[in-house]
Amino acid sequence: MRIFHGIAELEAAVGTHLGYSEWHEITQDRVNTFADATGDHQWIHVDTEKAAHGPFGTTIAHGYLTLSLVPTLASEVYRIEGIAMGVNYGANKLRFPAPVPVGARVRAGIELRSVAPGKGGHLVTAEVVIEREGGDKPVCVVETVTLVVV
Repeated sequence: MRIFHGIAELEAAVGTHLGYSEWHEITQDRVNTFADATGDHQWIHVDTEKAAHGPFGTTIAHGYLTLSLVPTLASEVYRIEGIAMGVNYGANKLRFPAPVPVGARVRAGIELRSVAPGKGGHLVTAEVVIEREGGDKPVCVVETVTLVVV
């Protein structure tokens, strides 16, 4: 866990890899709960019998479920102290290069891309790469933008 004491320390880390989160298992219960929350009950996510004979051989996590883990995973990688708040501002270049089979474990690696003055604070841009344990390709790659207010 990297801890930054204010924006100046964060700015000094631009261009560096901040580290990795812990591994998190993707369970069928988590996938089903996400399906209920979003209304996306596509069979590749929730029908274990049908999915066993489908293209992935099992159910897989929704891409947006994987993306929704970014705040949790990022909170295990770094923290900025001495700020009032940080809020999601947006995302750039979102891709899901590989599926996440239920039962797989994922973690995130984060590289700090930029820190720039923005509306009411600083815009912090980071590349987040979520990988599956034992996988050969990332399962999610996104450039996150966070508005950090001091």
